[in-house]
Amino acid sequence: MIDYNPKEWFKYIFYFQKGDTVRKLTPLILAMGIYSTLVALLIIGHWKLGENHDIKNISLMHSLLGFVISMLLVFRTNTAYDRWWEGRRQWGSLVNSSRNLALKINGLLGNEFADERQFFKTMIPNYAFALKNHLRSQYFPDELSDNRFFDKTQLKTHEHIPNQIASAIFAKVIELQKTGALLPEHTILLNTQLESFTDICGACERIKNTPIPLSYSSFIKKFIFTYCLTLPVGYVFSLHYLVIPFVMFVFYILASLEVIAEEIEDPFGEDSNDLPIERICKNIQSSTASLLD
Repeated sequence: MIDYNPKEWFKYIFYFQKGDTVRKLTPLILAMGIYSTLVALLIIGHWKLGENHDIKNISLMHSLLGFVISMLLVFRTNTAYDRWWEGRRQWGSLVNSSRNLALKINGLLGNEFADERQFFKTMIPNYAFALKNHLRSQYFPDELSDNRFFDKTQLKTHEHIPNQIASAIFAKVIELQKTGALLPEHTILLNTQLESFTDICGACERIKNTPIPLSYSSFIKKFIFTYCLTLPVGYVFSLHYLVIPFVMFVFYILASLEVIAEEIEDPFGEDSNDLPIERICKNIQSSTASLLD
């Protein structure tokens, strides 16, 4: 039985997090309120137009276009969420591949290979941290663990750092095979996880480097803006001055959906709605350490 707690509702209704759309849209919402006030003062107070005026029929346009704008926003949000979820799946695969690689290394290399085990304990989480920084277009070598097997000063900052680390891991496996520490069939056993690192990186790069077409996103913004600008003109006759909070609320709803979609379509950033890849990297680090210590 689910324990229903009504306090949770009030918590999320009245709590505004750092990335909440209210904070981002406040200037535009206030501007829309000022605009609606001016329209109401002109039509009701200055021009004193009656309810029989033809301008009232503008509200018919909102009835016709309401379905269109709702379909566009649904498609926009679903498309952005698909990108967010695909990114989460790829990082979930990276967690599984890292654990499986550490698990296999732990079984294949005994305690007499302490140096080699330490190498993989260092480099497997280093790949996750390097991929995180790469997707955020950042370069923080201090985040990468450093020991006698891995010299961060040898990294070429102008090149693909995740690929450099993946290449070092693969080279280590081949070296262990040549020295007899690993058999050829062991290399085949490890190859699935080694290949998956690059496959996951490529999938994440595809998501990051293929944004929603600018013309589509721009069209939705123009549509929402035009739709809300005409709202007070059509509804001021029936709502009078109540049209001001009405227009502000409608604009908040429609614009918030677009802002949320913009945030989650690139799920690897540092916004509050993006993936917690920092925490995922630390999870990989702790899992690898527990298996290879």
